Amino acid sequence: MKLMIKFCIGMIVVFVLFQSFSPMSINTTEEQKYKVVRTYEDFEIRFYPSTVIATFKSDAKTYNDLSGPGFQKLAGYIFGGNEANMKISMTSPVHMDVSDSVSTMSFVMPSEYTKKTLPKPNDTSVNIINTEDEYVAAIRFSGFATDQDRKDYTKKLQDLLKENSINSFGHYRFLGYDPPYQMRDRRNEIVVTVKWKE
Repeated sequence: MKLMIKFCIGMIVVFVLFQSFSPMSINTTEEQKYKVVRTYEDFEIRFYPSTVIATFKSDAKTYNDLSGPGFQKLAGYIFGGNEANMKISMTSPVHMDVSDSVSTMSFVMPSEYTKKTLPKPNDTSVNIINTEDEYVAAIRFSGFATDQDRKDYTKKLQDLLKENSINSFGHYRFLGYDPPYQMRDRRNEIVVTVKWKE
């Protein structure tokens, strides 16, 4: 009995230490580059330059239905499922765009690569594309994001843009920055493309 108690205490200590140090190791992950062009009280406007992404298309109608198969396909590509059997570093955030027609999940490729230098995916459902330069409005929230959280913050961002007379177009998208095992300091965002002039 005492041995079991000691084991449980030991596991709790290891877990706490892991959670304390995990944000430090996660901070070494390359993050997609952007420039903040204006900060409001509850959201900000950013400029994202063109970048290269690996993207997976799906007919999923919810983020939960998209995340499983999307992550499997994209992780397969960066873990060696490509014509060069090359491993590609994970970056953040993961982009998810859910709509009634076509939904997508995308990994941003490390900045050292271009579309030409990346190997071709073995899985034809994964495509390598260049994004366009864009301005977006972004609102941040923490914790483990649920579909309801995404709906609530999408509505909040819609209202804030309307209040500030900022025109948006396209779908509202979800950006997830953290691996599923990270318990603390989680970062989630809802973004949408906006019409903006600096």
